[in-house]
Amino acid sequence: MPKSKRDRPVTLSKTKKKGREHKECIVNGIREAVDRYSSVYVFSFENMRNIKFKEFRQQFRHNGKFFLGSNKVMQVALGRSASDEVRSGIYKVSKLLRGDTGLLVTDMPKEEVESLFNAYEDSDYSRTGSIAVETVELKEGPLEQFTHEMEPLLRKLEMPVRLNKGTVELVADFVVCEEGKPLSPKSAHILRLLRMKMATFKLNLLCRWSPSDFELYREDLSDVETS
Repeated sequence: MPKSKRDRPVTLSKTKKKGREHKECIVNGIREAVDRYSSVYVFSFENMRNIKFKEFRQQFRHNGKFFLGSNKVMQVALGRSASDEVRSGIYKVSKLLRGDTGLLVTDMPKEEVESLFNAYEDSDYSRTGSIAVETVELKEGPLEQFTHEMEPLLRKLEMPVRLNKGTVELVADFVVCEEGKPLSPKSAHILRLLRMKMATFKLNLLCRWSPSDFELYREDLSDVETS
């Protein structure tokens, strides 16, 4: 009987014993999942929110596994080329593991997986450093959404405010953030106080592999099949 590709020893980068063991655990977990389930998907994510992602992955708890972490470790688990891939053609999946990406290994029907990913989108507050999707400017005058107790906090956030007969009032126009520019800690805090959710947590399918075929979900990734 020919020796399985999956039995080949894996050499990971030099690291501390605990780190090496953790990487080997991930590699073995991915390979076991690829053996068990029929399809492998690569997905990208925007504005990751751990709690929301945990809720999404519950839909696959009975027939699939998600893997997030080091792209290089996940590539090693699958194989980076046709010569070291663990299943025929699966090295193409590795080529798409770059940037903010993850793996889903599942038996769920393709149509159902696509439906769940395409339908999922959740808004949340933007974090420090994220890019503003619009310009937010507050005009001079009363800020009735804030109580008088919040005036010291708004001052601390460098908003030009004062109390006028118990009402928080802007004494001049104030730009909270500008479209296309990163949010400062104070800008992110003010947007939260204004209850303005600019971040959208999304999961986007990039490809699907099965023993019988390989499919891309974006035309701009077509070079993967020829490389």
